[in-house]
Amino acid sequence: MIVSSLFASYLVLNHRVNAAAGPTAGTVTHPVVAFFETVLLFSAILAYGFAMVGLKRGDKNTVLSGLAGAIVLGAGFLVVEGVDFAGLALHGMVPERSGFLSAFYTLVLYHGAHLVFAILWTAVMMVQVVREGFTQNVVYRLLNLKLFWFFQGFLWIYVFSFVYLTGALHVH
Repeated sequence: MIVSSLFASYLVLNHRVNAAAGPTAGTVTHPVVAFFETVLLFSAILAYGFAMVGLKRGDKNTVLSGLAGAIVLGAGFLVVEGVDFAGLALHGMVPERSGFLSAFYTLVLYHGAHLVFAILWTAVMMVQVVREGFTQNVVYRLLNLKLFWFFQGFLWIYVFSFVYLTGALHVH
């Protein structure tokens, strides 16, 4: 429900009539940068998938390597996103400037906040795998975390499509 509301607000405020002479997606989005973020995010999800292959085989080293890879690649995504936002801020494209920018930052940072949580949860699960091994509770948590990582990818597909690709189509 929250995600739907964020997308609806973003799409309404992205129209030039509602932008109130402020910027729209065509002036603030960078699809090439977002594509690089997409590669990083889906590589992180793939790394988590490798961890799940290791889990199925009972190989603790493969699980820990896959989880570490997911953390590093997810953190890379966040760094690229942070650099992109810093560049926008340097050009005066901050949330206070317009309703559209507020919606843009809220929607994209909503995904980013969830990714931070996924990274932290993954780090916690690495500690649990080392300490407890593959107990029933640890396996259950790893499977739930897998769904959360997949949710990040699913949500990013919509952010990439509706924010970055439509922004590229509406360059003024």
